[in-house]
Amino acid sequence: MSKKVLIVGGVAGGASAAARLRRLDETAEIIMFERDQYISFANCGLPYYIGENIKERSKLLVQTPENMKARFNIDVRVNSEVVSVDAKNKKVTVKSKDKGTYEENYDYLILSPGAKALRPNIKGIDSKKIFTLRNIPDTDAVKAFVDNNNTKSAVVIGGGYVGVEMAENLKERGVSVTLVEAAPHILAPFDSDMVVIAEKELSDNGIKLILDNGVEQFEEKNDQVEVSLKNGDSVTADMVILAIGVAPDTTFLKDSEIEIGPRGHIVVNDKMQTNMEGIYAVGDAIEVTDFVTGQKTAIPLAGPANKQGRIAADNVAGLNSSFKGTQGSAIIKVFELTAASTGANERTLKRLNIPYKAIYVHPVSHASYYPGATPMSLKLIFNDEGKILGAQGIGFDGVDKRIDVIATTMRLGGTVQDLAELELCYAPPFSSAKDPVNMAGFVAQNVLEGRSHMVAWKDIDENNEDDYILLDVRTDMEYSNGHLQGALNIPVDDLRDRLSELDKNKTIVEYCQVGLRGYVADRILTQNGYKVMNVTGGYKTSSMLNFKPINKDTNDDNRSKGLKIDPDTQTVKVEAEDKGKFDRALDACGLCCPGPLMQVKMCMDDLKEGEILKVTASDPGFYEDIKAWSKRTNNELVDISKQAGTITAFIRKNAAIEAAPVNQAYTPVKDNKTMVVFSGDLDKAIASFIIANGAASMGKKVTMFFTFWGLNILRKHEKVSVQKGFMDKMFGMMMPRGSKRLKLSKMNMMGMGGKMIRKVMKDKNVTSLEELIQSAIDSGIEIVACQMSMDVMGLKKEELIDGVKIGGVGYYLGEAEDSNVNLFI
Repeated sequence: MSKKVLIVGGVAGGASAAARLRRLDETAEIIMFERDQYISFANCGLPYYIGENIKERSKLLVQTPENMKARFNIDVRVNSEVVSVDAKNKKVTVKSKDKGTYEENYDYLILSPGAKALRPNIKGIDSKKIFTLRNIPDTDAVKAFVDNNNTKSAVVIGGGYVGVEMAENLKERGVSVTLVEAAPHILAPFDSDMVVIAEKELSDNGIKLILDNGVEQFEEKNDQVEVSLKNGDSVTADMVILAIGVAPDTTFLKDSEIEIGPRGHIVVNDKMQTNMEGIYAVGDAIEVTDFVTGQKTAIPLAGPANKQGRIAADNVAGLNSSFKGTQGSAIIKVFELTAASTGANERTLKRLNIPYKAIYVHPVSHASYYPGATPMSLKLIFNDEGKILGAQGIGFDGVDKRIDVIATTMRLGGTVQDLAELELCYAPPFSSAKDPVNMAGFVAQNVLEGRSHMVAWKDIDENNEDDYILLDVRTDMEYSNGHLQGALNIPVDDLRDRLSELDKNKTIVEYCQVGLRGYVADRILTQNGYKVMNVTGGYKTSSMLNFKPINKDTNDDNRSKGLKIDPDTQTVKVEAEDKGKFDRALDACGLCCPGPLMQVKMCMDDLKEGEILKVTASDPGFYEDIKAWSKRTNNELVDISKQAGTITAFIRKNAAIEAAPVNQAYTPVKDNKTMVVFSGDLDKAIASFIIANGAASMGKKVTMFFTFWGLNILRKHEKVSVQKGFMDKMFGMMMPRGSKRLKLSKMNMMGMGGKMIRKVMKDKNVTSLEELIQSAIDSGIEIVACQMSMDVMGLKKEELIDGVKIGGVGYYLGEAEDSNVNLFI
């Protein structure tokens, strides 16, 4: 006797169940009900159709009712909503557009109702300019609005996968986009230390990010929607996309006696069976078991839904199939980046009190010597037994296959030892002899076996700075291009010969660029009796943690400056015959502001008139800084572009200033900058040297005149033995000796304020005051100490740092006479 099987809902779960069941049982009567007219569509492709990366709407439709009937002999009834289930009498009530309301009995029932987009009860949410995106009709509505309403701006509410994809695709349609996320970070499956890379990519591509801020209300104003936020700010746009999550669409089951979980999901066992005989459930509407933690969860992904549909069909057909749980493996494109994850993240493990360890590696996508290798960041989470608990990867190429390999190893019960032993395909264009997956396994293996003493940056912050020595084991050049404040630099190759410089009574916290050389340093130091902590992920991970989104629309800003924007790459293109030609190259990657500009100036000084400098930099601010610098210094910005996180600029050295015509008087341009530094406060000292270095990088002559309390900034840190009278000695004892002992002008809190601001600067990789002072001296900035003030305060020239001039008011006034900016700080 043939079975009668009803399937409620199509798309991934229901359509997969229907096709699988027919392949297993040719005699079964199969009826599928779908509330609207689309039974199987590529819902993951909807944002890309709106963004016009997918050109043809028909490509979104995976199956049609006609095709399902022809190939699988399935009775597909569209525009037919199942409104109730009578589990005891095995029948459902259907509300049909064509047939009205009727009942249909069954032997087996497979529920795949999916989930619906959340629309919370917020004032103004019913505006016709506020959209959600879950199905084809939603997609048609959004695309029609963008196509037909000259849409220039949009606010996307929610930083999950759909929200990020919509933000990107609207931006690629030329729409100015603001993304609002109530949580501190977007993309919840990723930990904070990884997701900042994706946030930076969004910001670099002109998406304005508002994090840790929710929506208070919506209000239509002047044909736009004003979005009021919890912190009192507001954003106005032509349209709003709600992407704050989904809820299981199970309200029609409330009287069915089918067990429903605490968040509205259908409870099933590993056979996809509900508590009611003959009823199965699959897809976004069900509660599943987390493969890693064993906890009940809900993960609305297409991959698991397809597998669940297949398993439900197997069990209806008499096969004994089971679902082993969901890892949550997922991937997303974020402009040029790829971000992928599998398993649990740190946040989940902490919440469940599950012990774990985490390591980072920052390899490149293939052999570094083969052209086109791009960086990636991998994070591996595991326990003391080596069991893999989760992994996250972000990069520009090859991330997908690495996370897929790790996800497969997890599913098969593999360990970090297995990752180290995996034999993966290798050729220079595709990978390295030691694949990034192997490298992650090696590092984890060393941690478990006690050969590597890993620590995360966040754990370092919890320690007292007096208890450890921060050691940078990179090369001198890497160190000079950017390092952590207070770090001692001993390159790993010199370490054996310089061990005497390190105190064995303190812990050595050492780091390299990504962790590999740090491991070598760890082995050297450990075997020589030092207590060592090697910071996992190295300087690169530290740099990533410093990112904070800047809410700036680069496209709008570029339009206001009259620059041409390439519509395909969203980069500024300045037309020039010499584009791509250059006489000298400068790699300023890794430097933070004002480092890149200072390096550019030094290189430009060495070039001949008309020669071109090619400079690459990774500091996000360099994109705007170099445009302003070129304009102010009369150099020509030939071309500037931004790709894969790297900014590339071509600058032609300026032509000589034309001589004044005969008989025309020549008036010299007063373009120098002078500054009187009176204050000895730490914050004001930092500000004065930032301004001075910035002006110097613009090619301006800068004079800093230090008087009274400002002189303390210039004092040497160590005590200098000089002959002084009693009053002069007393003055010297009461005043701070050098820049490291300066106080804050506000909230000094008995010295804690100064320590806090220095720590914040260190955490954010901002150049320290001492480094700014040295940069000023190296840049030729004139640092002048007032002789009269030195006499009054009893300071001697020997007590001041090297490179300081001694001058009087007359010298200062002479310099000020030739300046068009004179500051008093």
